[in-house]
Amino acid sequence: MALAKQPPVLTARALNRATLDRQLLLRRSPRARMSVLGAIEHLVGLQAQNVKPPYIALAARLADFDPQELSALMASREVGRLVTMRSTIHTHSAADSLTLRQLVQSGGPARELRMFQGGLQGVDLDQLTVLARELVEGEPRTMKQLREALLARWPHADPQSLSIAARCLLPLVQITPRGLWGSSGQVRLTTAEHWFGRTADPAATADELVLRYLGAFGPASVKDMQTWSGLTRMREVFARLRPRLLVFCDEKGVELFDLPDASRPDPSTPAPPRFLPEYDNLLLSHADRSRVVAQDEHKSLTWRGNQSYPTLLVDGFLAGIWQLTQTEGRAGSETSEASKASKASKASEAEANRATLTVQLFAPLGKAQRAEVAEEAERTLSALSSAATYDIRFGRFLD
Repeated sequence: MALAKQPPVLTARALNRATLDRQLLLRRSPRARMSVLGAIEHLVGLQAQNVKPPYIALAARLADFDPQELSALMASREVGRLVTMRSTIHTHSAADSLTLRQLVQSGGPARELRMFQGGLQGVDLDQLTVLARELVEGEPRTMKQLREALLARWPHADPQSLSIAARCLLPLVQITPRGLWGSSGQVRLTTAEHWFGRTADPAATADELVLRYLGAFGPASVKDMQTWSGLTRMREVFARLRPRLLVFCDEKGVELFDLPDASRPDPSTPAPPRFLPEYDNLLLSHADRSRVVAQDEHKSLTWRGNQSYPTLLVDGFLAGIWQLTQTEGRAGSETSEASKASKASKASEAEANRATLTVQLFAPLGKAQRAEVAEEAERTLSALSSAATYDIRFGRFLD
């Protein structure tokens, strides 16, 4: 009897380079090849728990990215911010907003709703869905306004549970100016159908979602995909797709799947430093994160309490966190490794805004790598900061 052929083994570094390439992080994608909208759809959305992360994420992935490009797409309602995977806020294209949310409903929003059932005794959820839709489509509302209106109908229910239920049952978009670059505004909500001006298309299929996930995060296991999407019982979907996929395994023997025509670069391919936002999906989309987080102790160093910090990749792996601060006033003495302002212009810019990007490394870097990080930091600041002067510093801002 012939022995079953063992699938090829992919090392952690091979997985790292493949995933970075899918994530547009091995090299910034030229604009002729990938538009802002195209990147958002290719990546199956961008984490948007806060306002700035989608902009930072795109600055790390697209050549010559201008934040106003994404802001314009939001203002024209071609993209939007809403709860999808893992019941967290993502920036999606209008098309994905109307199809993905339906599919991932059970993997996040529905699960979150079950956590608040105790405060919804006596509440008819079908009636709540209808009333909440009428309220937010009649006039966009804050969560407080929505909660108060629902409480008038169910005065004995828990107020927070009512508003959470509405958010879980309906695809609610955070309307602009929330999410625009350089603007601010309260979170006000309406339905995706109302905001984008069209009825929801049929939900994406689980098969389609798996293929898109592998295109952006593969090679990956069944558990990896479930971690990213929040969905369960996906093994049968992978089994159905198996004839169309390549099969590998990692160094621990876990079975991995991939698209036949997907890029899997040589593990020795250089990976330049990249500054990523807090909650970037690169770090949240695999059950086994060793392809990006080489040392387990580094996982906890990106969090303090409920706050996550922007992260730094060096040689493709998590290597530190960073912080951007911007202040007004007279420029101080130069202590940075890189500065945008020349000596000739300092006098005229003395009162201008000043941005400082501080890098906190998890371990010392060699001189060459440190210089590469400083260069990438300067590139990041050029894309994201309008300050007249800026510094890049290496030091501690978090104990």
